[in-house]
Formats: sequence, structure tokens, C-alpha cells
Amino acid sequence: MSSEQSPPGAPDERSAGGVVVRSDEIVVIVPFKRAADGRRVLGLPKGHVEPGETDEQAARREVEEEAGVLARPVGELGEVSYSFERRGRTVSKQVRFFLFDYISGDVADHDHEIEEASWMPLREAVERLTYAGEREIVRRALMLIAPDR
Repeated sequence: MSSEQSPPGAPDERSAGGVVVRSDEIVVIVPFKRAADGRRVLGLPKGHVEPGETDEQAARREVEEEAGVLARPVGELGEVSYSFERRGRTVSKQVRFFLFDYISGDVADHDHEIEEASWMPLREAVERLTYAGEREIVRRALMLIAPDR
């Protein structure tokens, strides 16, 4: 038995991701990995926090890898927690999201784990992202960058 155990209530896995804004659009991705029911997933760039990285550094790296763009961090948007089944075991996961301003890059330069990366209007993303938690994160981003909309 391992001597390293998570505190009670702590997630089994931790990730970080980003909402990259360019004018009134954000970057969305379609990973090759499908949802549990086999559907394509439309989501935000995110991934595991590597040892020695802060959550913000991980989010920035994942945005660059999965979406092919460089971005400047603006602030934190909050966390999404959920659980899923892996090999018959329930895994709890927590993803911390950050707001980013687009600097440069092309969404066509995404990595091999991503089927497609593209720009989508913020308001459309609030409706179309696959997971409710990510739709809420985009709503928060929209309220921060355009509170009167």
C-alpha cells in the first residue's frame, strides 16, 4: 500500500484548462477520445497538471498543445468537479479553468490528441459545449469580458 494518499474529499485527479478569447470568440476542441456514450466531445483545452507546474502554467501549456495558440493569462474562472468510471473504479476529477487573451498561433497547429480545434463565438459555445460545467465556465468568461451583454 502506498504511503501517499489524498486527503479525504480531495480529487483523485487534477487538471487545468483555459478559455482563450479573441474578440468575441473562444477556442474549442474536439478530442479524438469520445464521451462514454461514443459521441464526439466539444470542449475546452485542458489536461493534467505536471509535477512542478502551477495550475495556471498547466492551463497555458495545454492551450498551446491542444489548440495551437499562445495566450496570456488574465484571471481565474473557477473549478469544475466531476467523477467518471475507469476500469470499474470511480475517479473524482477537478479542473481549474483560467481566462486567457489570445496572442498568436493557428488552431490548425493542435497536437495529435485533438481531432479539431476551432474558433467559436462565445455565446454559441455557452450553448454547444458538451459538458454543463464547461458551459458554466464560458458563461463566467462572458460575464467578465462583457458584463453588459
